[in-house]
Amino acid sequence: MKKLSFTLLTMLLVLGASLVSYAQEVVEPPKPRLSPLAIARTTVDNTHIKVVYGQPMKKDRVIFGELEPYGKVWRTGANEATEIFFNTPVNFGGTTVPAGAYSLFTIPNSDSWTIILNSTLGQFGAFQYNEDSDVLRFDVPVRESEKMYEAFTISFTEATGGTDMNLNWDRVHIVVPIKTGN
Repeated sequence: MKKLSFTLLTMLLVLGASLVSYAQEVVEPPKPRLSPLAIARTTVDNTHIKVVYGQPMKKDRVIFGELEPYGKVWRTGANEATEIFFNTPVNFGGTTVPAGAYSLFTIPNSDSWTIILNSTLGQFGAFQYNEDSDVLRFDVPVRESEKMYEAFTISFTEATGGTDMNLNWDRVHIVVPIKTGN
């Protein structure tokens, strides 16, 4: 009987020790992305606009023309393609678009950028970009920023009849007009 009790006690101790060691297993959290998630938003009248994008850093690199080649479709940020949301129809760069969510792509060039709204959401980068899903395209001039932006930054400024969406990185400043209240 003593031998059976000892064997049973030993088995319970081994089982208990294995459960304790299993319970103490540490799962490492995911590593943070090099380009953090950023959100820009504004409200004009009853129109809410929100842009969700990855925010890459300059890190002493030549951005436009090298890191982001001229004439090539860019996700307009890092990681997943940038997405823009409107809760009402808006005039985006001269064309009325319905309320909804869109991917925002751009084609940088030295003197102008092509702004693209695309209907396919959830894309990673521009690797699966399909021009057939474009809702609209238009060109805007490149301006020089008064200050240097280390992080790619999207922001909004008040404008007559709506807002201007500003895309800034390095010393490049792009203005995309958005009119509300169609």
